[in-house]
Amino acid sequence: METEARKLLESVKRGETSVDEALMKLKTAPFEDIGYAKLDTHRKLRTGAAEVIYGAGKTPEQIAGIIMKMRESGQERILVTRLFEQSYETVSESVPLTYHKTARIGIVGDIPEPDGIGKIVVATGGTSDIPVAEEAALTAEFLGSEVTRLYDVGVAGLHRLLAHKEEIMSATVIVAIAGMEGALASVIGGLADCPVIAVPTSVGYGAAFSGLSALLSMLNSCASGVSVVNIDNGFGAGYLANMINHTGGTK
Repeated sequence: METEARKLLESVKRGETSVDEALMKLKTAPFEDIGYAKLDTHRKLRTGAAEVIYGAGKTPEQIAGIIMKMRESGQERILVTRLFEQSYETVSESVPLTYHKTARIGIVGDIPEPDGIGKIVVATGGTSDIPVAEEAALTAEFLGSEVTRLYDVGVAGLHRLLAHKEEIMSATVIVAIAGMEGALASVIGGLADCPVIAVPTSVGYGAAFSGLSALLSMLNSCASGVSVVNIDNGFGAGYLANMINHTGGTK
């Protein structure tokens, strides 16, 4: 991935940015302390992706305050995850943002044109897994990846998945999201020639133990190339998928 640091140095090389201007950007305080939060203003320069706000546990006033400070520091596009509808209604009175109810995601600014090396496929075992899938898909899109959604293609009706072999075979990375016994990741891992990120969800009856059964199944997958993130962690899967989709440059 072409990081912000590389872009800055290339800008100096081309003469578009002076050495003094670049030095000032590098010397700027790496975080801003606003009392209830310390904003990592150097994260995009350091990692290529700016800081994301995790909304759960924060008051609407705190979320709005963090967004306003981020915008003041020059961050025009901001992602807020686990933003519940009631908090969104209060936050939106102070700052403009688009709310995606299913994913519980708020976005300040626009979603950019994709610039990854290929496509990310986000697949779910069932319709009940869609909220986690949308969190993953929107995260990846926000970060600059093209996403294909394949929903309700679980192993209870394997023909539904096999009807999408072309999308599976042409993907750069696949996010496989499932609850219950979590078998979808192993099946996709046995079909695809790209990395598969498995996301267990808390969907399932009692013995599913709120996603623990799917987590253990995915960790024990016999398919090579399958990695696993935490239960319901759509954001983490989408972020990682986007990193893989940008490895080796841009198209």
